[in-house]
Amino acid sequence: MTTMSARRGPQGPGTGHGAFLVRLTAIATLGGLLFGYDTGVIAGALLTMPDDLGLTTVQTATVVTVLLLPGAALGALFAGRIADRIGRRTTLLLCGVVFLLGALGCALAPGFGVLVASRLVLGLGVGAAAVICPVYLAEMAPAEKRARIVTINELMIVTGQLLAFATNAAIGALVDHPGNWRVMLGVAAVPAVGLLVGMLVLPESPRWLALRGRTDEAHAVLLRSRPAAEADRELTEIAHLATEDRAAARTTIRAVLRENPWMRRLLWIGVGLAAVQQATGINTVNYYGTQILADTGLGDQVALVSTIAIGVTSVTMTLLGIWLLGFVSRRRMLLTGFAGVVGSQVVLALVFLLPQSTARSFVILGAMLVFVAFVQCFIGTGIWLMLSEIFPLAVRGFAMGLSVFVLWVVNGAISFAFEPTTEALGTTTTFLLFAAVNVASLFFVLRCAPETRGHTLESLEEHLRTPAGGLPAVQPPVRG
Repeated sequence: MTTMSARRGPQGPGTGHGAFLVRLTAIATLGGLLFGYDTGVIAGALLTMPDDLGLTTVQTATVVTVLLLPGAALGALFAGRIADRIGRRTTLLLCGVVFLLGALGCALAPGFGVLVASRLVLGLGVGAAAVICPVYLAEMAPAEKRARIVTINELMIVTGQLLAFATNAAIGALVDHPGNWRVMLGVAAVPAVGLLVGMLVLPESPRWLALRGRTDEAHAVLLRSRPAAEADRELTEIAHLATEDRAAARTTIRAVLRENPWMRRLLWIGVGLAAVQQATGINTVNYYGTQILADTGLGDQVALVSTIAIGVTSVTMTLLGIWLLGFVSRRRMLLTGFAGVVGSQVVLALVFLLPQSTARSFVILGAMLVFVAFVQCFIGTGIWLMLSEIFPLAVRGFAMGLSVFVLWVVNGAISFAFEPTTEALGTTTTFLLFAAVNVASLFFVLRCAPETRGHTLESLEEHLRTPAGGLPAVQPPVRG
């Protein structure tokens, strides 16, 4: 620590820092792009896959759902612990290998068994990337840039979904063959190689290095993205907490949580945030939007084009959310989002009561787009960012993994229950139920969600140890 100034290197303050952060973000968020692509591409593949492979209805449903449950759920559950043991960077390298093997396995699958196994492998990669990408970005980013950098991952997720929709349409038009689904699924191998090769040139997280006592390496990583004075100050904070967290990391997670009630509280808050993010019902639109619109009287082709409108809305509103996070608090973003979701879902539910007509179909589409806009702009960006911030270093990987595991379980449960519920209760009642759930989510955020804006991860950890835990929001020392 006494030779920090001597190790600053020949670069002046700020020289190359921006370029490094851009390269870091572009490479690491390929995991988010693959997350979005692999969850969205199956919709187009299903047009020809069942007939080409002779799949039954049950087999087709298995191919779709195995990526989410158990694939992504298990990937999320175990990835955090793996990342705590071997490092964030190494885990993302493994994700690249998993994505590559899964994509090639799907593209070359001779039948149902290999296809399901390959989709399961992809699911493990999706779940792991959902956990590790935000954590790695948060631990690498300077405090004032953390919000923008971490939420780029959410942008890449929705961009991956839009890319999947566009790729499906292009391949469907250009490749008139029953096996064109193989090309759709195999395209994912390209960003998988990018993630694998790119992570080879990126460093390990300085927080993880400090937790392992590798302080000099942690300082060298900080110097790549911060001025020397800021890196020195931040390393002092990291080293101070790492000493305590290192002792905690040597014991079991259960013991750590038992002896630290404030960590338990943050764990449950994180799990709650992950659950309410999916309880918005956003994936009912992502997965069933085409079917909903077709059932209102629109033709299949018009409904497919409308799905692209949903993807474009997701990308556009995520960009707006990233911009807003530069000067709007996390809690205000979430509260605005849930209020907007409740309002748009009530409107959506009531529109289904109108007499059937083409105008009614497009009003339904409009209400769906408003609903998607509120979720992606305010809730998707805010919650993924907050999950990457609130957990202390000693349990960060485990806590993030458990939270994202719950997210995938809630996602799978809602996706499975949506069609039977609409058949039993009707679309209007179903969306009114979602609105009621989101009223409860609004109160959960109001009562439990801490404010995290404006802190380094270390100052935030110190702050969240207090019984108030960020409530009410504190005046932030820096922007971001």
